[in-house]
Amino acid sequence: MDAAPPLDLEPLTRAELDVYFRGGEPEGDECEQVLAWAARARGALDLAIGEGLQALKRGDRLAQLGYHLDDYGREVLDIGERTTRQLVRLAVELRERPKLREALRSGKVRIRAAETVLPVALGDAEAAWVERAARCTVRELEEAVRRVRSGLDADEEWLRLRTHLSDDDRLIVDGALDLAGVVAPESSRIERFEAIAQEYLGWVSDEDPDDDNRPLGSTFRRIDPGNAQRRAALERETERWAILPVVGGIPAPDLGLDELATAQEIDARLRELAGRRAGLDDVIGWCAHAIRRSGVPTILGFATFRQYVEERLGLPPRAVEQREALERRLWASPALREARRQKVSYEKLRVLSRLPERDIRSLTPRARALTCIELRRRVEGERERQMRAAKTLAVSMPRRIAALLAAAVREVRERVHRLLPLGKCLSFISGHFVMTWQHEIRPARTRAQKVRERDEGVCQVPGCSHAAVHTHHVEFRSHGGSDEVDNLTALCAWHHLRGVHGGYLRVVGQAPERLTWFLNGERWAASASAGG
Repeated sequence: MDAAPPLDLEPLTRAELDVYFRGGEPEGDECEQVLAWAARARGALDLAIGEGLQALKRGDRLAQLGYHLDDYGREVLDIGERTTRQLVRLAVELRERPKLREALRSGKVRIRAAETVLPVALGDAEAAWVERAARCTVRELEEAVRRVRSGLDADEEWLRLRTHLSDDDRLIVDGALDLAGVVAPESSRIERFEAIAQEYLGWVSDEDPDDDNRPLGSTFRRIDPGNAQRRAALERETERWAILPVVGGIPAPDLGLDELATAQEIDARLRELAGRRAGLDDVIGWCAHAIRRSGVPTILGFATFRQYVEERLGLPPRAVEQREALERRLWASPALREARRQKVSYEKLRVLSRLPERDIRSLTPRARALTCIELRRRVEGERERQMRAAKTLAVSMPRRIAALLAAAVREVRERVHRLLPLGKCLSFISGHFVMTWQHEIRPARTRAQKVRERDEGVCQVPGCSHAAVHTHHVEFRSHGGSDEVDNLTALCAWHHLRGVHGGYLRVVGQAPERLTWFLNGERWAASASAGG
């Protein structure tokens, strides 16, 4: 795989963009072609990284490295948790689809097209779907897959809820979310909203709780509505963008590892690939933002930037959109550019980008020392405090949960015969959940529960993002350790059972502030990422 060509990655003004892109200068064409090439190379690396992550899942390899899979992707490879899971899922699914895997590895099929046909490219139908994936647009593939799957969407739509909450209503909603966390200890915030809505609908309605086709009304805002008809029309009008030069496929690099490779060998190879990926992502982010800001996708005949990403770049749009959004913020923020110059990783830059300029400047020196999850918790805690001060609630969720909440809100308004504000409806639904469950669940105030509350309900292993459901004696009781809270620390089940009791992790010191962790006998803290 060739190295990325040298580019001047300094931000451009609007006037400079007009010269390069709208003025027909060759630099604009070159930038677009470099972006298309970098996207092909990134897709090839992603496939190899996914297969390496899949290999790490086997046996105790992850335990030897001290990480859950998603935490390893974020903290070590500088790849988001969702992308990490998607890459592993793709690698696992491709093991049952050898023809699609070979087409993807050779560069014949791009990664976005492969993801689209993955649900149907099985058995005798696999070869035909591989040929389709190589020649059809993503829109055509999506329509064909939908027809085969009787209208089921492969990717669920996400929506955003945002509303005003008074102090009293916030207390009720928070109480219901906390109680839902007691009912289901490892549930996410979104899953707790789902439980609250299901409980209310089960009480007031005979509707099927799993009906995802309920109308949403104006309660939720679509994050990306799309425009299928315009996409199809522009495909025909531009003859599938025939004016654009063809950018050939790039084969995926060979991992160069066998089944007996150690965790450390796989880790070293993945760090190398992730470092190359980070270099490509800098090019993709800069070029994508320059091209989007200049309006080139529209000039070239694409309905949206997302269509340009899917059809021309062949990558999952979310990944490129996130990179472009960060680049947009970097162009506007000297403090964020300075953080990047200081080698702050991409995932940490994404967290910092949510802050005002002065906060980015003050937090940058500490950002490199903190794990990504520590930085995220610190920033999200501050944002949560600001939202509470503004009496605002904002949360994104998949459509099926949005449909549940929208149905529950309608039921509340019908019962009171008033068009109550959304925040008041959420308070009403949450109050019902609390009234239903508070007498059923009476958790004893045990020492272990107090320790988990002290540790804010999260695993204390460096770099871990998972909920704490176990309490561990720092000095084992069998070695004379006491049951006092300073000898207890909160852990997730995996780190407790696979890490500590598996013999890979050890902790010494005094909880909660003076703990030292050892991995495989050596002092350990969550590792710096490959990209920074």
